[in-house]
Amino acid sequence: MMPSQVEEALPELVPFVRAVQGRRPDDGTWCEAWTVRDVLVHQTGNAEELARVLEAFLAGAPAETRGFEREAPYRRMPDSELWAAFVSRCAHLVDVASAAADDLPADTEVMWTGRSVTVPFFVEHMRQELVLHRWDLTGDDRTAVRALDEPWMTEHSVMSVGRPLLTKGRAGLDLGPGERVEGRLRTPGTDDVVVTADADGAAIRLAAPEGPATIESDAAVRLLLLWGRRPADPSRWHSSTGPENLLAVRTLLGGY
Repeated sequence: MMPSQVEEALPELVPFVRAVQGRRPDDGTWCEAWTVRDVLVHQTGNAEELARVLEAFLAGAPAETRGFEREAPYRRMPDSELWAAFVSRCAHLVDVASAAADDLPADTEVMWTGRSVTVPFFVEHMRQELVLHRWDLTGDDRTAVRALDEPWMTEHSVMSVGRPLLTKGRAGLDLGPGERVEGRLRTPGTDDVVVTADADGAAIRLAAPEGPATIESDAAVRLLLLWGRRPADPSRWHSSTGPENLLAVRTLLGGY
């Protein structure tokens, strides 16, 4: 059982846990390189690293974010120990975030993976990871679609994660001088998500709808596309931009 304060801070945690427990550890997922166990290892490492970086900042000794090498100890654990570690790391993250919220202004800037984020980012990012990786396990079930559809998920992806979402895809485009890709991802009734890339870099922003959309979809599908994922039903998105531009934009949306 999860402590109540952890469930309150991470409301997406219990649905994620149920999805994991409803499958075998060696079951495949929508993340092509990972099994269910790999997803749990990744989430345990996420919770540990978010807490470690925020706790170090809180102690006055800022720490750099580690890469996926942080997952190595969890890969060696038996399943029972991995479960205990996952629960423990999530609880510790909530404790550290609570202490930071008490001691620091919400707009205090903390470095995370080479960019500046604010204190609320750390719990919010774990929440987003729980939603995305639950989808990797379940696909487009009702719980996943409802969670992906939440406006804060899109805002967090664009404003708090941002350009890292485009790094892999931009490299795959191999753009030369003067070449540029731009896409507008539209969900009716909301701002567009505008993505651009050229030989010098990439950018992502929210903007008022203007002109034709590159891809129009519901908010949940748009969120999946931003993270390099694909909904099971492709008829949930629509495009009239033409195959060349559509392929370029979808390549740019390569996710991590």
